[in-house]
Amino acid sequence: MDRAVEMGPEIPGGAQGSGMHLRKDLRRIRCAVLLCLLAVLLLLLPTAYLLVGNLRAPGSCGAQVTENKGPHFLKQRAVAAVTDTLSSAEKPRAHLTVKKQDLASAVGTHLPILQWEDKRGLAFTKNNLSYSSNALVIPISGDYYVYAQVTFRGPVGSGSKPGLLTQIITKVTDSYPEPTQLLTGTKTLSENSSGWFQPIYLGAVVSLEAGDKLMVNVSDIKLVDYTKEHKTFFGAFLL
Repeated sequence: MDRAVEMGPEIPGGAQGSGMHLRKDLRRIRCAVLLCLLAVLLLLLPTAYLLVGNLRAPGSCGAQVTENKGPHFLKQRAVAAVTDTLSSAEKPRAHLTVKKQDLASAVGTHLPILQWEDKRGLAFTKNNLSYSSNALVIPISGDYYVYAQVTFRGPVGSGSKPGLLTQIITKVTDSYPEPTQLLTGTKTLSENSSGWFQPIYLGAVVSLEAGDKLMVNVSDIKLVDYTKEHKTFFGAFLL
């Protein structure tokens, strides 16, 4: 009799090989993904460094600039903060008008200083911009518009020759021993001048410090026309 041989279930060799290949493929995919992530991180590191550097730069530069400017910069900022809070009606201003001059006070080596009316007629001083000893006294630091017009008049007296007329707006400050000429104007009289009027107007924006004194000097105080207050005047106001 033939013997029956019992056979167990067979595991196909192809299926087992496919499983091994699948595991190898998964390992390769994982390795590739990790490598890609690592490459992305390496690329992002320089970008992140640059971004952080740019964020820090403005603050550090600003601090450096502030340190370099020092106390003078801080003083300017403080002055600007004060003047910006003032309304136009609160800002210092003054307008002085001519009056008859005291010729005795014009003797000296320097050009004569004009004397002014500060209360009557069109003249005024407001908000602590005061008039003292022939000078306007600046109450607070800032940028001021300073102006003056002097009208000279003839005829030239007997024995004198027509020549150069000069007007100067001068600043005197405690921090500097000598007066400073802020603005200067000159006019030349012709040889045939007779019965003449010659105005000289000066005006400019000037940076002034508290305590500075402004005055007007002229070449010949005897030729200044003091008959009309709108002909010769002097003033300043904070911008």
